[in-house]
Amino acid sequence: MGALSRLSKHQAIQLIGHSPRIQEVARIVERVAQVDIPVLITGESGTGKEVVARLIHQESSRESAPFWKINCAAIPHELLESELFGFERGSFTQAFRSKPGTFELAHKGTIYLDEISGMPLRLQPKLLQVLQDKQFSRLGAREEISVDTRFISSSNQPLEMLVTEGKFREDLYYRLNVVTIHLPPLRERKEDIPELVEYLLQKHTDSSHLEAVHLPNAVMDVFLKHDWFGNIRELENAIRKYLAVGMESAVLDNFLPTSRDELSEAPEPLADSFPLFSLKEVARLAAREAEREMILIALRKTNWNRKRAAELLRISYKAMLYKLKASDLTSRSGTADAGMTGDPF
Repeated sequence: MGALSRLSKHQAIQLIGHSPRIQEVARIVERVAQVDIPVLITGESGTGKEVVARLIHQESSRESAPFWKINCAAIPHELLESELFGFERGSFTQAFRSKPGTFELAHKGTIYLDEISGMPLRLQPKLLQVLQDKQFSRLGAREEISVDTRFISSSNQPLEMLVTEGKFREDLYYRLNVVTIHLPPLRERKEDIPELVEYLLQKHTDSSHLEAVHLPNAVMDVFLKHDWFGNIRELENAIRKYLAVGMESAVLDNFLPTSRDELSEAPEPLADSFPLFSLKEVARLAAREAEREMILIALRKTNWNRKRAAELLRISYKAMLYKLKASDLTSRSGTADAGMTGDPF
């Protein structure tokens, strides 16, 4: 049973685990959900930031109103302003009709600004105005629109450092950071892995109409030792692979030692023993990791503008999207969710 199951009105949305750190997160969520103040959620990618944002919305008085998510790093800067604030007809070349922005659509509900660190500096004063005055105007309009919206934001980068570097406004940081909820990486709460595995197995067997299965002990032992730098998202991918292939070896072969402790515990290789990984497999894994790192560098260099990153890497935009998906670097942009999903990350 999840850490927040005592709170959840909809069992599809829950935090999974009973470790002290995830229990502390549950306690904070329970308290801040009832107070209509901005919340900043921090943590590595894949740790569950969106689920926490949805839980806060679900347990608040705004539960019946829309929950809107905008990924500030995934939307090109030139489009982000119109997505957030909306626009009037004729305000720019392609504005053939007026369109409300996310702030307007999220009236009485909650807006979740994912990866807020990716918001360009020139838009930050306008966001600050909405937070302070609860008012804004569409692009090309003069009249002010008043909104009653709760703001939840998240970041996998330390905003304090970005403030020091002049990449994020200090006054906006303090407006967003009334309460901070930090989600620990999975490697720091490994006692929750068996419960997460059980949840993910049930989730994917139910969705695929498969019979219930249990993870072999050999696989679970490896899972408990692995450092999971991709966090719960990486764990879910491993579970999905096991369900698709149905072979222990197909899963275990993908796990190289990821920490110094694992490397030190590895037995000395014997001359007559069969190698755990073929050289071809090692080369493939190394190439995949190097490619992922180069994609991340290009994305950071272009402030997560995927088209510009593709140009830097000299690949097509279509190829870029494929590689982002294959590398677990994709993220969704702003959509309203009537039926909330329950992924624990």
